[in-house]
Amino acid sequence: MTVTARGPLPAEPYDVVIVGAGVVGCALARELARRPRLRVALVEAQDDIGQGTSKANTAILHTGFDAVPGSLEARLVREGARLLTAYAAESGIPLDPVGALLVAWDEEQLAALPRLAEKAERNEYRDARLLGPAELHEREPHLGPGALGALHVPGESVICPWTTPLAYATQAVQHGVDLHLNSRVEQASRHGDTHTLTTGRGTLRARRLVNAAGLHADTLDRRLGHHDFTVTPRRGQLIVFDTLARDLVRHILLPVPTALGKGVLVAPTVYGNVLLGPTAEDLDDRRATQSTGEGLTALRAQGARILPALLDEEVTAVYAGLRAATEHEDYRITAHSRDGSVTVGGIRSTGLTASLAIAAHVAGLLADATGLDLGPARALEPVRMRDPRPSADRIAADPEYGTFVCHCEHVSRGDLRGALAGPIPPRTLDGLRRRTRARAGRCQGTYCGPAVRALLEEATRA
Repeated sequence: MTVTARGPLPAEPYDVVIVGAGVVGCALARELARRPRLRVALVEAQDDIGQGTSKANTAILHTGFDAVPGSLEARLVREGARLLTAYAAESGIPLDPVGALLVAWDEEQLAALPRLAEKAERNEYRDARLLGPAELHEREPHLGPGALGALHVPGESVICPWTTPLAYATQAVQHGVDLHLNSRVEQASRHGDTHTLTTGRGTLRARRLVNAAGLHADTLDRRLGHHDFTVTPRRGQLIVFDTLARDLVRHILLPVPTALGKGVLVAPTVYGNVLLGPTAEDLDDRRATQSTGEGLTALRAQGARILPALLDEEVTAVYAGLRAATEHEDYRITAHSRDGSVTVGGIRSTGLTASLAIAAHVAGLLADATGLDLGPARALEPVRMRDPRPSADRIAADPEYGTFVCHCEHVSRGDLRGALAGPIPPRTLDGLRRRTRARAGRCQGTYCGPAVRALLEEATRA
């Protein structure tokens, strides 16, 4: 098991190098770990997996009911939802099948609902049904006035967006995939049958290359001589409300979608909070993940219409993420047989849902289009992610699991110690928060911050 964050990189060529350890790159690393003949590396520019688009999304497990019928995205979201639902149950990834309501607020939106129901049918989702205003308000009694009806999509769920890529990556490295962090790809070229990647930590070589670089996928593509798409960063700002707001909403409340995306929603999370967002702002800066006063004001105005009582609740956090939007409606997943590479670009907010299906699809392209001999497949040993519930048996075996450090989220010293000693240990407070929820609760680390920091510093010095 090899996870590196500093020092020189291996000189021997890999069979496959995956650039980008977001949810899609991690899913592909896990998929290729099923092929024990292959020597595989997952390469990430930052100091942890899932640090880009994957860490800042709305955490919805989509059905694909409103995808473009017949598109690659529609197929992979449909397949991915089934695969990830089963994988979450196997791996202990938090998931809550709350269902969704697509709410119409004017006559034009109301007229669009039957067309969306028909679209769902074309996407092989047959459980959607139309609701009148009376049933809608019975289902969501705190909904704002003026809602005219809704499309009920019971198959939509919420999931943990951080535990999912961590589970994939953990399973991958435990089955022989090398993970190299802090290894930003600065140059890429091909000589003979080998790709040469110049990174901040030295050179990596690969017989096959997968570009899963997210917001930077078009940049890496151009270095390889391909000009298929251009990424336009699309910022989504979100507001996180305290767990005391959870009783205000029973479903994911979706707007009627527009060309810019699914619009501003209100949704519960698997951890009991309520999300409001995201915005959809097309930018030039691929690092612009800051929240803005204008964006948050706009969100609150829309939240006041959707769920007025929500604005009386405490805000525990705000955050923003960038989605890798392109000029194309569909995913840009392309095999380049001449140079032995596959590009996985334009994976927007549905990438979390589709991740396992994307991974299987790309593995097939590596075999069929680039001639990679995958070799025989094997079953992977399951992983079990952290169970946040205190356990008497676990505390009896190790009293540190009964010593709480973060009281808001019930995170014990044992939880923190386990994360810090895990196969892919965090290197920052944010990484530790994504693994354990420490500092993610009501006080946002005001109480537990010093103790959490001390444990992190102790672990990183060891």
